Amino acid sequence: MTAKEQQTGKLVEMSWDPITRIIGNLGIYTKIDFANRRVAECHSTSSLFRGYSMFMKGKDPRDAGFITSRICGICGDNHTTCSVYAQNMAYGLKPPPMAEWIVNLGEAAEYMFDHTIFQDNLVFVDFSEAMVKQTNPSVLARAENTEAPGAAVHGKRTIADIMRSFNPFEGDFYKEALQVSRVTREMFCLMEGRHVHPSTVYPGGVGTMPEPNLVTDYLTRLLGILDFVKKSVAMNDDIFDFFYEALPGYEEVGRRRVLLGCWGAWQDPSVCDYRYDTMTDWGRAMYVTPGIVVDGELITTDLVDINLGMRILLGSSFYQDWVTEDPFVTHDPLGNPVDMRHPWNQTTFPDPQKRDFGDKYSWVMSPRWYDRRTGDHLALDTGGGPFARLYTTALAGIVDTPYVRSTGRSVEISLPKSEKLPEMTLEWRIPPWSNALERDRARVYFVAYSAAMAVFFLKRAMEGIRSGDTKVFTDFEVPDEAIGCGFHEAVRGVLSHHMVIKDGKIANYHPYPPTPWNGSPRDSFGTPGPYEDAVQDMPIFEENGPDDFKGVDIMRAVRSFDPCLPCGVHMYLGNGRNITQQHSPMLGGQHG
Repeated sequence: MTAKEQQTGKLVEMSWDPITRIIGNLGIYTKIDFANRRVAECHSTSSLFRGYSMFMKGKDPRDAGFITSRICGICGDNHTTCSVYAQNMAYGLKPPPMAEWIVNLGEAAEYMFDHTIFQDNLVFVDFSEAMVKQTNPSVLARAENTEAPGAAVHGKRTIADIMRSFNPFEGDFYKEALQVSRVTREMFCLMEGRHVHPSTVYPGGVGTMPEPNLVTDYLTRLLGILDFVKKSVAMNDDIFDFFYEALPGYEEVGRRRVLLGCWGAWQDPSVCDYRYDTMTDWGRAMYVTPGIVVDGELITTDLVDINLGMRILLGSSFYQDWVTEDPFVTHDPLGNPVDMRHPWNQTTFPDPQKRDFGDKYSWVMSPRWYDRRTGDHLALDTGGGPFARLYTTALAGIVDTPYVRSTGRSVEISLPKSEKLPEMTLEWRIPPWSNALERDRARVYFVAYSAAMAVFFLKRAMEGIRSGDTKVFTDFEVPDEAIGCGFHEAVRGVLSHHMVIKDGKIANYHPYPPTPWNGSPRDSFGTPGPYEDAVQDMPIFEENGPDDFKGVDIMRAVRSFDPCLPCGVHMYLGNGRNITQQHSPMLGGQHG
C-alpha cells in the first residue's frame, strides 16, 4: 500500500498505488469513514499512456494482429483474434471451418489458463488463511469449525482447510493451480503456436496443421485437468457461501447496479461469415452470447446495436476532444449513422497534466454505451469477464450444445468423467447481486464452461479431419478502402477492434479492451467508472483500524474485476511530498 493518510474530519485518505497482484499501474484513492465503516469516496487512476491508436496509422492492415497482440503480455492472443475478426470483415473473408475450430480451441485454453492463474494464485490470496487471520481473525476462527459442504468433491473437511490450501507458495491447491496453468498454456500453444503472441493466427485462417495428434495432444491435457476444475468449482462455492453466512451484509462489498456488457466469444463457422450486414445473426450464433444487461434485463443481443451504441467520452481523462475533426465513417454498411464519439471516428490527442481529482486524473478514457431507450450513457462493466458472459448467455437462452446449455435463467455445464471424479453437471445460476463475490464465483464456472466447450470443439475438429475437410486458410487481397470491426471476449471482458482502411493502409484503428470499460474515471456527465462505483459507499468488514488497515475488502472489490493495465510507467512525484511505500506483492513470501 502506498498511502498518504490524513485525518479530514472523520475521513481518512488512503491510497493503493500501484495495486499489487494485477498487471499494470492501477491506483485506487479513497476517503474512508472508519466511524461508520464505509468508503466515502473513490477515484480510479492510471498513469499509463500507450498510444497504439496513434502509431497504427499508416501501417499495413495485415500487420494489425501482430502489432496489437503486444498491447498486452497477458491476453495478447485475444487482441490478435479480435484484430483478425475485424480484418476478415474488412477484406470480405470467410475462413474455413477447421480454422475456426482451431482458434476456438486456442481461445478456450487461454480462458482456462488465465482465469486459473488469476483466481487461484492472485485473487484467492485475499481469501487465504494467511490474509484472513490478519484482517478478520474472528472469521478464521469460525471457518475452523465450519464443515465444507463440497468436501466429497474437493476433499477439504473445513472452510479453514480450503483457506489454507490457498496460502501463497505453500497451499496445495495454490501449487496445483500453477501446474494447471502450465498445462493449459501448452494446450494454447498447440493451437496458436506461441503464448501470448500467436504465430499461427491470420486473417483468412490459421497456420496450424490439423492432424489427429493435434487433437489427441490437446485432449489428453484437457482430461488431465478436469479433476482440478471440478474441485475448484466446489471449493469456490464453499468459500463464497461461507463469507455471506459469516459476514452478514457482505453482498454489498463491490456491489453496483447490474450494468453488464458481453461482446460474445467462439464463432460458429456454419453461420459466421464476418459480413457486417449479417452480423446480427452470426453474433447470436456465438457459443457465448453477446448482450447488454440493464438492471437484470437483457436489452439486446444484436452486435449491430452494440456497435452503434458505443461512445468514447473524456471527462476526467488526460486527452483533448476530437469532435471538431472530420469523421472517418459517417454511416455503417447498413446505412445507420455513426456517432462522432464512436471508435471508428475517434482521434487520440494526449494532453498530459497534473493529476487533479476535481478535474482530470487518469489516462484511461471513459467508454460508455448509449441507451436509446433512455438517453443514458451507461457505464457498463464486464463483471471481470465471466460474470457478464454467463449472465448474458443465461438470459438469452440460445446456446444449446451437448456440453453447455442456456436455460434462460442459468447455464448448465456438463463435464465428462475424469481420472478420479465422475461425469458432472454444474449449474451457474443468475445471482441477486453484481458484487465482488459473484464476479469471483463466475470466474471458476467459466473455466468449467471453457473446458466443456473445448470438448465440443475437439469433436468438431476431429470430424473435419476424418472427413478430409482440413483446409485452414482462405487467400485474400487488401482493399484500397474498407471498414471493419471485430467483437470478442478478452479474458477479463469485452474486446472490440475498429479499423478504417484508406489507400490500402490503416487510416484509423482503435482497440477497446475491457480495462477502459471497467477502470474508467468519471466521464463528462460525472458518472463514475465501475471500479469507482463498486468501491464508493461500500461497507468495510475488516477488523483492523486505520493504523494497521490492509484494505482487504477494497482489494477484493477491485480485483474481482480482474484489472489489467499493462506496462506500468513511473510517476514523478515532485519535491516536498513524502510518501510511505509498503510493498508485499504476493502476501505470504515471509509467511510460515
